[in-house]
Amino acid sequence: MAASGTDIASPTLQDLAGVLGHAFGRPELLIEALTHRSAVSGGRHHRGGGRKGNDPANYGYERLEFLGDRVLGLVIADMLLAAYPHESEGDLARRHAQLVRKEALADVALDLGIAPHIRLTASEEASRGNANLLADVCEALIAALYLDGGLEVARRFVARHWRSRMDAAAAPPKDAKTGLQEWAQGRGLPLPSYALVSAEGPPHQPIFTVRVQVAGAGDATASGTSKRLAESTAAADLLRRLTQGTR
Repeated sequence: MAASGTDIASPTLQDLAGVLGHAFGRPELLIEALTHRSAVSGGRHHRGGGRKGNDPANYGYERLEFLGDRVLGLVIADMLLAAYPHESEGDLARRHAQLVRKEALADVALDLGIAPHIRLTASEEASRGNANLLADVCEALIAALYLDGGLEVARRFVARHWRSRMDAAAAPPKDAKTGLQEWAQGRGLPLPSYALVSAEGPPHQPIFTVRVQVAGAGDATASGTSKRLAESTAAADLLRRLTQGTR
């Protein structure tokens, strides 16, 4: 969708509303959730609330993203408590972290075909398929559903698109950072330490390089589009080398 397309009755918006499974009473919320800050008021972003007048073209998705993150977290927590009544808080927390991470949100956005609907200026067009952008907009859409239809509408959307992801893991996931920490603890070594080596690239496509070290055992360096991803990749690399006996 072009940055100037603010018609709330446009077929493309109606199509997206159908994909989301909700008829918006306030379709301007849908536009707000799809609008990148570069497209706010012709590229001007108003930090004091992000709004200027009543035109949804003047809104950006960041405030909705803030709310959507909380709504998603609540709904996923509720789903996990019901699905795994005998698991510990730690196991539930690991499942929760896996389901609300940026990568999961970006996957849902890709499944729904959200990318073409995001309102961007020409200068930001290259970021349309960026995983962080897709994840942020997905969170904003969850907030739009919540504000327009209430918690039950948002809950149905999350359940529809996260249930299979939740059921796919028979056991609580153990991420690489947790695995590396347990490896070090089991051998009486210091806990892994992580250090940011560099942060490069444009704001919409950053690349972070992180080094992880277990004193007395070894270190590894890896890069990713977020610090969390870089840390996880570095931890996985070091853990693989340590468990395979190659340093």
